[in-house]
Amino acid sequence: MLRRSGMENRSTSWFSFEWFSTENLQSFDWQQPEWFYALILIPLFFFLRWLISVQLKQKLPIALTKADLRSNPVAYLRFIPPVFFILSLVFIIVSLARPQTTNEQVEQWSEGIDIVLNIDISESMRIEDFRPNRLEAAKSVANNFVDGRFQDRIGLVIFSGDALPSCPLTTDYGLLHEMINEVDFEKIENRGTAIGNAITSGINFLREAVSESKVMILLSDGDNTAGNVDPITAANLANAYNIKIYVIAIGRDGKVPFGTDFFGRPRMVENQFDETTLREIAKIGNGKFYRVSDKNALMTVFNEIDQLEKAEIKETRYKDITDFYYIYLKWAAVFLLIWLMTKTTFLTNVLTD
Repeated sequence: MLRRSGMENRSTSWFSFEWFSTENLQSFDWQQPEWFYALILIPLFFFLRWLISVQLKQKLPIALTKADLRSNPVAYLRFIPPVFFILSLVFIIVSLARPQTTNEQVEQWSEGIDIVLNIDISESMRIEDFRPNRLEAAKSVANNFVDGRFQDRIGLVIFSGDALPSCPLTTDYGLLHEMINEVDFEKIENRGTAIGNAITSGINFLREAVSESKVMILLSDGDNTAGNVDPITAANLANAYNIKIYVIAIGRDGKVPFGTDFFGRPRMVENQFDETTLREIAKIGNGKFYRVSDKNALMTVFNEIDQLEKAEIKETRYKDITDFYYIYLKWAAVFLLIWLMTKTTFLTNVLTD
């Protein structure tokens, strides 16, 4: 991640009037901005000088008729040298405020965590105790979970009567979002819930990983009713590969809405499942078991897992600071020289009233 302050290319010559533009001045980082308070002293200095000159200036009384009193524009030329002197003081103060630009480069990295999301797409995930149904709620929360990760490799496995590895471990979160959004009930023809097969598919993604932390998140709403791998055996195999398993049991017990009847009314079905196997999987996998009954609870669980499995993010900052005080110091010198030259000319000798 790169942060740049100020103009990207300051190849402008020092005598260019672009240095006085509001946009250019606002782009600077001012190292000693307290010097700008000194600008208040400039009008104060000239006011005191005027008071003193009024008291000490010699006056020659001359009696003139009203017809002889005429204003001569040439008299105003005497104000030109002080203007250059004021500009010189202003740019000396600007130089003392130290205008700078800072190019700051921030490099962030982490050792990363390898995570596999195992999402159940069996028919019971159509149940509407979550809105619009269990699967869509799981997809939404999974997408939010992915957004909160940084440089972690994440893979996706979906399962019903069989397991389908859908996305290998990747840091391409855009691709992962697409794969999650495309998950639907038609991806796998075999019906049922093959939890053991899902775990072994996740193991295939994680077993070759070299990261220190390997995590599997298993989200299901049913018992193991299909597949050719026992879930407990699969959990022990995951443990042998140092894979931590978090198990989320999704859904409510009792009567839950599932589709509509002939009259368009919500059809209520009985829903219950045995948590024993899922709890044992989490225990063997050195993870945690969660039971959630609504989308808010599901989000809370994913947020907790997100915090438990955070890799330390390290960063290195590089700063390239460029000073531009000399630009305004050169302008101050130019105006000071002009003041010195005009100070000794007829401009300062114009008679005043």
